[in-house]
Amino acid sequence: MRKTLKRFLPDHESVSSNRWLRPFASTLLHPRLWHLNRHSAAGAVAVGMFCGLIPGPLQMMGAAICCVLFRVNLPLALITTLYSNPLTIVPLYVLAFGIGGLILGNGDFDFTPPPDLVGMNPAVWIGDLAAWASSLGKPLFVGLIVLAASLSMLSYLAVRWGWRLWLIRQWRRRALRR
Repeated sequence: MRKTLKRFLPDHESVSSNRWLRPFASTLLHPRLWHLNRHSAAGAVAVGMFCGLIPGPLQMMGAAICCVLFRVNLPLALITTLYSNPLTIVPLYVLAFGIGGLILGNGDFDFTPPPDLVGMNPAVWIGDLAAWASSLGKPLFVGLIVLAASLSMLSYLAVRWGWRLWLIRQWRRRALRR
């Protein structure tokens, strides 16, 4: 599994040669941020799932900071944050609003529909989306935290379980070849 994942992830040398990342090289080139095993992969996916619900372009920066703090695989966490994108962010926020409404008690929280993709102008749509998200307030905030924590825990367990099943399958194949 490690070989399969390493094909898709950037390598240590590409980061060290990047002129924009050179000032952070001592932190970003720590070996544990690039080592790939079931612990670092599960932690990275959990970090990516949690930070993927951070609003705006701060998702990857939040994931990078969490990777440095928890010493989990940096590239995998950054890639995992991409599950929330312009196509999925509105359904995720609607789900978070519903979860927040359930937790806070269905008080007088009114749901306003998300903005339409008028003319596909990204700058206008992102501004409208930010205004829409801020108008939803407390239920959205509570729902985002609960949804992010739930997705993070479930993904951590799924990666650990999936990696374990893959190892067992490889052990059995190796035993059959002998």
